[in-house]
Amino acid sequence: MERYEQRFVLYRRVSHAEQGRSGLGLEAQKRDLDLYLAGVEGAEVVADLVEVASGGKGDRPVLTEALELCRKQKATLLVAKLDRLSRQVSFVANLLEEKGVEFVVASLPQASRFELHLYAALAEQERTFISQRTKAALAAAKERGVVLGGARHHLPDLNRAKQEQVREEAEALAPLLLPLRQAGKSYKALAEHLNRAGVKTRT
Repeated sequence: MERYEQRFVLYRRVSHAEQGRSGLGLEAQKRDLDLYLAGVEGAEVVADLVEVASGGKGDRPVLTEALELCRKQKATLLVAKLDRLSRQVSFVANLLEEKGVEFVVASLPQASRFELHLYAALAEQERTFISQRTKAALAAAKERGVVLGGARHHLPDLNRAKQEQVREEAEALAPLLLPLRQAGKSYKALAEHLNRAGVKTRT
């Protein structure tokens, strides 16, 4: 077995909107990665990196760091699902063509290069459809006379929803932060770790 087939850089990604969604959280991704690694004899984890960013965003410093580690350590990039790597078919296609970088999708361990390219195209299409549906829903609401933005009588419900979102985001980040706190890391060190992972404040 080649060296890169035994050494892995784990990459987990969530967007702010996905952090509390079933199947897309950090813990769910870690579970899928661990299940894959359990089936690889002598598997060695070089690094486990986490990023909070949109899958359609081009500038993702943690992913860049993960790929650079793969090149230097002759390791394979391991992601739980293809859309955790990217929702841009061009990005996945370029990565498939790049020599010196291998990646594996834990949920599609036997997928061929063609199949990965196809799944990437579907993921990009889904992102486009989501954007189109959101715009259409907002336009329909406006036509019904719903005023978008500004203060409204439903603000208490909105605030409760935001509080729930904050709670879900905190729970999603707990697996990332708790081990650091248990290791005695300072709050400054936690903040630096979050900055490196691309986690921004809500404001």
